[in-house]
Amino acid sequence: MPEVWKPAVTVASIIERDDMFFMIEEDTSDGRRINQPAGHLDPGESLIDAVVRETLEETAHDFMPRYLVGTYLARYLSNRRGIPVTYLRFAFAGELGQQHDQPLDHGIVRTMWMSYDELVATKDRHRSELILKCIDDYRAGVKVPLSVIYTDASVSGEF
Repeated sequence: MPEVWKPAVTVASIIERDDMFFMIEEDTSDGRRINQPAGHLDPGESLIDAVVRETLEETAHDFMPRYLVGTYLARYLSNRRGIPVTYLRFAFAGELGQQHDQPLDHGIVRTMWMSYDELVATKDRHRSELILKCIDDYRAGVKVPLSVIYTDASVSGEF
């Protein structure tokens, strides 16, 4: 039987306050890059749990997702692995919560607030071409209720 193809599932948070977006700067195999707080879906967790966890790990802040902005499929050549990788990204918009006294995730250099114009001007430093697409959709008012996302109890091992 041939190997089953599976995209990497990722989540990203869009956090906006006073026309500024909460971003991270991180060291990657492609150099220092700008990204939204984002990361991979782990086994046993829901998409919402994943975006809350990833945002906390990368920013030391709580995140309260309010709605889904969109789902995005993209492919790029991984410099680290030398093969094409496909990502299925779920972008959530929400509110930034309490800051915690904890270190940022490995590779995260800092958090920062950036205007939309600054994001456009630094496009060549973005970790993914999806960053501006997600923010453009957010700015256009795309809002999908979280109720459309269902996670069966079997995901967490409860049958």
